[in-house]
Amino acid sequence: MNNLLDCHKGCKAKVAKINADHNLKQRLISFGVMKGAELLVLEHAPRKKTIEVKVGKMRIALRAEEAQLIEVEEV
Repeated sequence: MNNLLDCHKGCKAKVAKINADHNLKQRLISFGVMKGAELLVLEHAPRKKTIEVKVGKMRIALRAEEAQLIEVEEV
């Protein structure tokens, strides 16, 4: 199983597990990032250490540290 940071631009993935503390997990859930949600990787900026994903109709940017905590399965 990979984490979200391992996904490349254009990758579609399904959230399998979120290994974050309670506060971060709640924030991610409020954005729609929860177990079973499908994500589309829009941008991967290694220099800025961020990844932009689309969840439903929402686009969010995650720090690399946050993306590493999200385990995904490629769709």
